[in-house]
Amino acid sequence: MLKAVGYHLRGTVSVLGYFFNTVFWFIPIFILSLLKLPPVQWWRRIVSYPLDACATAWITVNNLNQRLLSRTRWSVNGISSLAPDDWYLVLANHQSWVDILVLQRIFNRKIPFLKFFLKQELIWVPVLGLAWWALDFPFMRRYSKSFLAKNPHLKGKDMETTRKACEKFKSKPVSIMNFVEGTRFTKSKHDRQASPFIHLLKPKAGGVAFVLSAMGEQLHKLIDVTIDYPAGVPSYWDFVCGKVKEIRVNVSVMPIKDIVQGGFFNDTYFTDPAQKARFQQWLNERWQQKDQHLAALNSTQAPL
Repeated sequence: MLKAVGYHLRGTVSVLGYFFNTVFWFIPIFILSLLKLPPVQWWRRIVSYPLDACATAWITVNNLNQRLLSRTRWSVNGISSLAPDDWYLVLANHQSWVDILVLQRIFNRKIPFLKFFLKQELIWVPVLGLAWWALDFPFMRRYSKSFLAKNPHLKGKDMETTRKACEKFKSKPVSIMNFVEGTRFTKSKHDRQASPFIHLLKPKAGGVAFVLSAMGEQLHKLIDVTIDYPAGVPSYWDFVCGKVKEIRVNVSVMPIKDIVQGGFFNDTYFTDPAQKARFQQWLNERWQQKDQHLAALNSTQAPL
């Protein structure tokens, strides 16, 4: 009974710590976001650096919260070659909302602040849309097949717009995050997909292809992350309460040019069925290696 009370007390203190830390850093981020509104590129670039510094400091304090309260043992391999001044595409398996905290924990100050593509419409979300824009989260504009059928003159315009939006990353390092499975792993989703993997859902090539099409020239390296929870996939509450005893992470890094120049991906992806099949096969092979690695760790993520 006392142990359960202790867990809940620790979780409450931890959540309050996350909340107040978020409010504290959101204030300067919002103020700097307003300063970035003037459409002067050199000025926006200058303001983007203190913005990223605030976001990095936010994660640093969150990590301190975890060290003080979570008591989790961390086993992380493969991050020694990473650098905060390089350009990365980060892929990972997805099981829990804790995954995001894991990625922020292991990559903070080792690579640029993690960002992910957002739908163009989200830029209009009150307050948050401005903050995401100011932090240089790339916004994508995607037209549906039905819309393009009615407006054929706009074919390819969505990718052109996204590429222009990402031009700022030519001179500023960035890390783009993508959960390739598109959703969190559950037994029901695994069964519904008839996934050929034991510990993973099927990877979706479209999201990765979109990033490479929009930013292939800016990105230098691919980071493939495998996250394993030996005692079972935790909830966010389990994590903040200190119930997660161990987290194991394996990181594999490879040059982006090996994917492009190796023939797995090129600009014909969205128009060439054969190219789509080759890239999906390459991604499936990466996922097979990831599944084998999880099996070798005696992971408890397998469907029961």
